[in-house]
Amino acid sequence: MSILSDLVNLNLSDASEKIIAEYIWIGGSGMDLRSKARTLNGPVSDPSTLPKWNYDGSSTGQAPGEDPIFKDPFRRGNNILVMCDAYTPDGQPIPTNKRHNAAKIFSHPDVVAEEPWYGIEQEYTLLQRDVHWPIGWPLGVYPGPQGPYYCGVGADKAFGRDIVNSHYKVCLHAGINISGINGEVICSPFRSCLIRYILFTKSMRNDGGYEVIKKAIENLKLRHKEHIAAYGKGKERRLTGHHETADINTFSWGVANGGASVRVGRETEREGKGYFEDRRPASNHYS
Repeated sequence: MSILSDLVNLNLSDASEKIIAEYIWIGGSGMDLRSKARTLNGPVSDPSTLPKWNYDGSSTGQAPGEDPIFKDPFRRGNNILVMCDAYTPDGQPIPTNKRHNAAKIFSHPDVVAEEPWYGIEQEYTLLQRDVHWPIGWPLGVYPGPQGPYYCGVGADKAFGRDIVNSHYKVCLHAGINISGINGEVICSPFRSCLIRYILFTKSMRNDGGYEVIKKAIENLKLRHKEHIAAYGKGKERRLTGHHETADINTFSWGVANGGASVRVGRETEREGKGYFEDRRPASNHYS
């Protein structure tokens, strides 16, 4: 095992200028990731210089265009991870390529003028590999009630922290703009904060922004059913109106209200400007 470990951690930059680029894209189900590696002649800093590549779509249930590149925290050295959009051979975005339409929206002049900022708080639960049961839960039974686990400290409250911290560090190593982590309200889940959907525009950030936020929330209310349909699978099991969730069939919002569809921060209300948080999307919102 020590020889294998040495080889896994072998630093190519000691012997060659060549690097490995891991091309990564979303699979055909919308719930899986696929990747394959390619050797490049040297370090890459500009995504536009990366060679386009293809893959066997019949084997993934669905072919990629390159986008951001990140330092590879697993192979290290000058090796990179390449995040890809996927297109058909004639250049049309495949159904799981949600970024294509998003790019159209974000490039609209009215949207560009508002300089929107948004962040994704990715919530997840760590499962034991063999039994698919959350880490830290007694086998076959449920843990204690909510309360001590949110931002909890200690071996009886924070489970899998080594994994979470390792993930945190490799994100920073790769150059991903992750702003923090914390334990969630039930035993085992954690949250990674990348920069539930936190959104604000220039108008919302400026003086008088609170009124703009309220108008935006009213617009969200008008399309509640459409948004719910696009917010990921399995959300009907989560959005029950209990345990800090809103009822899936009813749109609601409130200040510092974790049980609402949309939550506005206390500081936003106090300062009259800021951001709001859409709490409806599932953690698998890309599906």
